[in-house]
Amino acid sequence: METEINDLIVESINGFDGVVPGGLQVHPDGEHIVYPLGCKVVIQNWKTKVQTFLTGHTNVICAVSISKEGKYVASAQVNHMGHKATVMLWEFDTLKLVTKHEIHKVRVESVIFSCDSHYLVSLGGRDDGNVVVWDIKESEALCGCPASHGVAGDAVLLCPTSRHPLNFISGGDVTLKLWKMEPEKRHVSYVDIKIGTLKRHVICSVVDAEDEYAYCGTTSGDILKIRLNYRSGSAAGVNPVLEGCYAKIPKKKLAEGAEPSERYSKGVTALTLLTEKCTTKIVVAAGDGTVELVKERSSPVSLKKSALRLPTTPKLVALKSAKLDSGATSVKIMRDEIIAGTDQCEIYTINIATFNVSLHITCHTDAIYDLTFPYKCSAYYATSSKNDIRVWDAKALKELLRITVLNLTCASIVFTCDGKSIISGWNDGVIRGFTRRTGKLQFDIPYAHNLGVTALAITLCGSRLISGDGEGLIRIWEMKPNYQKSLASLTGHSDAVSSICISNSGTEAVSACTDGTCIIWDIVSGDTKRATRPILGQVMQQLLPRFDFHLMVHIL
Repeated sequence: METEINDLIVESINGFDGVVPGGLQVHPDGEHIVYPLGCKVVIQNWKTKVQTFLTGHTNVICAVSISKEGKYVASAQVNHMGHKATVMLWEFDTLKLVTKHEIHKVRVESVIFSCDSHYLVSLGGRDDGNVVVWDIKESEALCGCPASHGVAGDAVLLCPTSRHPLNFISGGDVTLKLWKMEPEKRHVSYVDIKIGTLKRHVICSVVDAEDEYAYCGTTSGDILKIRLNYRSGSAAGVNPVLEGCYAKIPKKKLAEGAEPSERYSKGVTALTLLTEKCTTKIVVAAGDGTVELVKERSSPVSLKKSALRLPTTPKLVALKSAKLDSGATSVKIMRDEIIAGTDQCEIYTINIATFNVSLHITCHTDAIYDLTFPYKCSAYYATSSKNDIRVWDAKALKELLRITVLNLTCASIVFTCDGKSIISGWNDGVIRGFTRRTGKLQFDIPYAHNLGVTALAITLCGSRLISGDGEGLIRIWEMKPNYQKSLASLTGHSDAVSSICISNSGTEAVSACTDGTCIIWDIVSGDTKRATRPILGQVMQQLLPRFDFHLMVHIL
């Protein structure tokens, strides 16, 4: 009789893909955040931290959007060259897939909803370059059009208007357009936003609540203010125009001949608007981690004649400022806080009143090479990656400790049996030991291996450490509080050692290699007891009585 095996259900995912521009979204209910993580869209209750997932994408998600009233969530993905990229429309309350289309090629840069949630607009990447309007009610593509033309570069973003459901803005490398949908004609048209001879690469944009102005952040570190001219009757042919190209007014007195404006370092990467007492202020996020609350100076700035010819005008006054550890790619307002996602996959909150910064969600920015729990403890665990080791609270999903060794990769980690120390193996061939609570370096074993340390295991008593490397060499170390001594070097594998497990008795160890072999060693005498290219069932029957189950699963 066959045993029924149930699928594993994902309870929570600790992580955030901060590389996606504008990927962190706040739901209109003010209680949930929505963000991409690999092939899933995560919906998280900000207070309870309970997560639900939208599952269906087959590749990395590159764009996320929420409709104005919060009924729908849209997501889009990257695909392999020559294949279509999928855009999916989800219902927020039921988590069900409403519809999807595969019209774009390879990649989708941006997705947005019209302000009345009747239309979903998507922008293809460099291999596609088209804007596609999708009728949500009819579940069909309404129309499409190339996003750029002539000498203009690629468009990279879409921005909806706030009060005109048939309009939206696109921007990119020397391209900025206002679009108009014509559903009856199944057509979409655009007018170029007139910015004169100014050349800018727009990477983020936001429109005010009255559709009077649009603000566009650029890679040059300044902000374009666009007058949309709806009140002047854009339907009658009055095109949107550039009101000004603004930067900050410097706080310090500038040297003679210096530019009178202060631009944001590494570009303006995210924008959002904050309305207080009928006054609109701008939350600006820059690529260097700066997040500022600014307002336009009402009185004109007196400039020298030479400065009048400069394209950037100093007109933004910084009211409050905060500094994040990395560049922000998303900023949103959630009640009385600014929530920001960064390119180092971290989520911060900034109190609007005090501008104090709090770190909430972190994760590795590169591949995770190893994960381990302490002996007979499931309250916390450790992971290893490029540049760092991190210790996590398993229940709260919070980072407890980060141990950083720059420009190196940690391929293997293990806790000592008492849980007080973390022993790690690095690609420079050094074995390093750290304290679990403070991350202080306790010891290091230089030149432990020639081709990087790829696997580690330690006996229950803590007196023996076994390590493996990229050449297949196994070494046994005597561990003492004041010194570490090599006892034996064992050969038998022909490729990198992927895992090592020590028996409960502490006299035997089994090592697994990437060439498909397992070897059982007598670690007392250093002899080979058995070498085999095993079949799963045989290995489990032979080794389970002597080795921990969870470690054997890791090996196989």
